Amino acid sequence: MDDHELYALIGEDGFTRLIAAFYRQVPGDDILGPMYPPEDMAGAEQRLRDFLIGRFGGPPRYIEQRGHPRLRMRHAPFPIDLAGRDRWLTLMGRALDEARLPPPAEALLRDFFAGVATMMINRRG
Repeated sequence: MDDHELYALIGEDGFTRLIAAFYRQVPGDDILGPMYPPEDMAGAEQRLRDFLIGRFGGPPRYIEQRGHPRLRMRHAPFPIDLAGRDRWLTLMGRALDEARLPPPAEALLRDFFAGVATMMINRRG
């Protein structure tokens, strides 16, 4: 499956279910929770959802509102080490399980998230 076919397959609803399932886990998580200001949780959820929708063939709302993603720069203030990366992938894996997306979509997203999460590491530890 081509990256840009993903939005056509799961649509806005698929991304909404996935990202909502992820962010329901974040506030109570001992590693990720402190990285997310509670007053901006809805904003963080919207930004990730909009980024993924645009990245995978949907409307480019993220770029229209925020410009180029510059993921490493935007995440630089947050200490992301291997444990943080692994926890993010664990929570996103649970979200993928809960969202029950079609297998080709799930496989594509698991691969994408693993690569991006590794790229976000900015601290040793």
